[in-house]
Amino acid sequence: MLVRSLAALTFASLVLGQQVGTNTAEKHPSMPIQVCTKSGSCTKESTSVVLDSNWRWAHVTSGYTNCYTGNEWNATACPDGKTCAKNCAIDGADYAKTYGITTPSSGALKLQFVTKNDNGANVGSRVYLMASDTKYRMFNLLNKEFTFDVDVSKLPCGLNGAVYFSEMDEDGGMSKYSTNRAGAKYGTGYCDSQCPTDIKFINGEANVEGWGGSANDQNSGSGKYGSCCAEMDIWEANLDAAAYTPHPCKVNGPTRCEGADCGNGDDRYSGVCDKDGCDFNSFRMGDQSFYGTQMTVDTSKPFTIVTQFITTDGTDNGKLKQINRFYVQNGKTIPNSVVQIDGIDPVNHIDDNFCAQQKSVFGDNNYFKTIGGMTQMGNQLKKMVLVLSVWDDHAVAMNWLDSNYPTDGDASTPGIARGRCDSAAGDPKTVEAAHPDASVIYSNIKLGALNSTFKAT
Repeated sequence: MLVRSLAALTFASLVLGQQVGTNTAEKHPSMPIQVCTKSGSCTKESTSVVLDSNWRWAHVTSGYTNCYTGNEWNATACPDGKTCAKNCAIDGADYAKTYGITTPSSGALKLQFVTKNDNGANVGSRVYLMASDTKYRMFNLLNKEFTFDVDVSKLPCGLNGAVYFSEMDEDGGMSKYSTNRAGAKYGTGYCDSQCPTDIKFINGEANVEGWGGSANDQNSGSGKYGSCCAEMDIWEANLDAAAYTPHPCKVNGPTRCEGADCGNGDDRYSGVCDKDGCDFNSFRMGDQSFYGTQMTVDTSKPFTIVTQFITTDGTDNGKLKQINRFYVQNGKTIPNSVVQIDGIDPVNHIDDNFCAQQKSVFGDNNYFKTIGGMTQMGNQLKKMVLVLSVWDDHAVAMNWLDSNYPTDGDASTPGIARGRCDSAAGDPKTVEAAHPDASVIYSNIKLGALNSTFKAT
């Protein structure tokens, strides 16, 4: 059971709004990518990144009074969702000083975990790739490969450096909702397969109704509504563990949910999205010496991650059949680890058969199949937005990624052990105090025809 807590991705007195303020000019940090052809020829695209609007300062349009402070809404400015959207504006971001988001070199992005600033400290961040100043860069991943370099050498247990795709709207929902005046330029319209209820504005309205502050996060809370869409996790990782996971949904594109459709608690397998997904974590799949410091993939040094989306007919419109994974380090191509669990075929990729066997052996609900499996995931890979983030986990301390989960489970039981980390290491109070200088660097992003973005050795 994979769980992502978005509650950890917060900043004191900052919140998503829908109008646009003018106190700080919005300037997107440059992060060019390359698009490659079968011949291996690659062309540079002048892309950039934008900060998610959930991090931004929101204030009343007539002044500087916060619309949201700590984990509470301003009752005067935000008596209901529609009124709040009219009353509140979000501003531009000082990416480096306030959020610790920098570009150390062309095509590279560094995300600092904790950044002290004039307002206190920012914890975590999430950004999206932009094609222009007002539109996200859209991806069709079918019959393609997606490649990037990563440095997780300063990302310890309990943290997650994530690279993934979400089925968001190109303009951040601006054209759909007249109350959303900010759009993609200010990072609006987020959704994912966890149907997060801590998103403060959904469909151009504030998530005020039913809002309650988090019991263990003074800067976050949750409302009546969630924001659902399909998600393809290319990379969720730290120094000691890594996973890649498709998460299909019944719905297409950003969808506001409520009640059972959000899939929370006992309704987990009634929701519109597959929250568990079908994960491939080398440690969990039996090879405990493949990924980590001084292992086959040595996480103390940078390396390249290659993910291929194979279709049944070899075309960009075919049905998704298989997701392959390779690594490249020190000039050497490293195939993904092979499954070493009794009852699961010794494969090193994700397909429907792998997912069915894994769910059966681990005793998990195969909601992935119920939702539509690889075919449905493929249908939703045609219109994706690239997300890059770093976060800690206020829900289950990242144990689902890098430790035993459930924490009271027997590590010898297949599927329980996901990494070598101590289950207490990811407690947000612990990791934020012990590792404020943690960071991740993403660079050299490429998209292209199969076998065009890296040189096999």
